[in-house]
Amino acid sequence: MSKFVLTVGPTHTLRQAARMMSDRHVGAAVVVDPEHAGVGILTERDILNSVAAGEDPDAEMTAHHRTEHLVFASPEWTLDDAARAMVDGGFRHLVVVDGHEVAGLLSMRDIVRCWSAAAAPEPAATSA
Repeated sequence: MSKFVLTVGPTHTLRQAARMMSDRHVGAAVVVDPEHAGVGILTERDILNSVAAGEDPDAEMTAHHRTEHLVFASPEWTLDDAARAMVDGGFRHLVVVDGHEVAGLLSMRDIVRCWSAAAAPEPAATSA
């Protein structure tokens, strides 16, 4: 889980959000709107879908492309719990909340990294 979550506002353009996501090497940003309760998420796919539809990334705002009805994870969830929620829901990012605060963002890539590191064989010992 990334504890350093990129946040954007609802009036950021898709290009601005894409640039920030690219600079931080992340595939999603949490959209925080002070006039709207809760948070949303903007993903690479949301931006891709907008551009593919012929929309102007300099005119389109994150508020119109964010997902607002999210499944939130708890810090107590296991990787299996998170992976199951992602597969069942058809999404690749989970906002992790602790109480009412965003604690982090977990991606399918984070899960794969953990599982592949755990499954990697240890290097063979060499004799001297």
